Amino acid sequence: MFILVICFLTAFTLTYLAVPSIISIAREKNLFVEPGERSSHTISTPSLGGVGIFAGAIFSIVMWTPFDRFGGLQYILCAFLIVFLVGLKDDLSPVSPFNKLIAQVLAGSILVFKSDIHLQGFYGMFGLHAELPEPFYAGLTLFTILVIINSFNLIDGINGLAGSVGALISGVLGCWFFWVGSMELAIVSFSLMGAIIAFLKYNYTPAKIFMGDSGSLVIGAACAILIIRFIDMNYNLEAGDFHQIQAIPAVAIGIMIIPLYDTLRVFITRVLRGQSPLHADRRHIHHLLIDYGFSHMQATGILVAVNVFFILMAFSLNQAVELHLLLLLILGAATTMTYILHKSVNRKKQQKLAIR
Repeated sequence: MFILVICFLTAFTLTYLAVPSIISIAREKNLFVEPGERSSHTISTPSLGGVGIFAGAIFSIVMWTPFDRFGGLQYILCAFLIVFLVGLKDDLSPVSPFNKLIAQVLAGSILVFKSDIHLQGFYGMFGLHAELPEPFYAGLTLFTILVIINSFNLIDGINGLAGSVGALISGVLGCWFFWVGSMELAIVSFSLMGAIIAFLKYNYTPAKIFMGDSGSLVIGAACAILIIRFIDMNYNLEAGDFHQIQAIPAVAIGIMIIPLYDTLRVFITRVLRGQSPLHADRRHIHHLLIDYGFSHMQATGILVAVNVFFILMAFSLNQAVELHLLLLLILGAATTMTYILHKSVNRKKQQKLAIR
């Protein structure tokens, strides 16, 4: 436990001290994000916060990780570096979605083929375990990594949201890794959480800096690694282990519910409307909350609380409820909540139009 406190404090301190200098340099060099048509912000703000998150987290991981127990760390650091650099390039000068995807595929391929970040089956989903060929699961792992990376990029639309959700997820997974004795992954989790929490001090309203793609892509890549190892390590625990989770795919989705469900939802609605899944719009859940009248911090607080609710729901029901039923409950509850919010926003808009 002591080493986890130290790695958390190391990442927190470095990021906390680095961000003010990053803000100063960004202002001096006029590196701002200008408010746009889809933006929920009204003033120009620097967007290089990911530099501070990356520096704090990576320094702490390299400083405190026992390399003799974590042979795949070099490949994880390579993947982090790739997504960070393409994110930083996009923060400074826009990168095409195709080029960003190529960089993410490269980072994901390093994780899949050079480290132990690998799904080995569906873990009981659809009644499947490891019956399909190995290349299929390599492709499934790569697809999962890409979805999670981009899901964090998509929820980074209001102050504090992507960072708060990332800190919550890394904290929950870090505690589980500590309990099962995977100290190296616990260090990664707590280092990431420390760096994010330090950054959030400057990102909560009034935001002095945004994390940008350099931050959201790194957080997404880290959470993808952690959740995949969480699923696979849990499945390989000895039967009857106190820490083993029965409905592991459903619990993993419950932990990642805000970024995953929001991404799935907007992609489906865009396709149903005849648009490209990559078409930018204001249909994200955080946009709905802002349109309803909540402030950035209120919307962030609501969504983090909802994520906590789903985490508690998943962990409390995983032993009592069958995997597919738990998954149905999670997705059903998320859909119901979103439907009620969407109807409430439309009703409020109609009331405003009637008043006018």
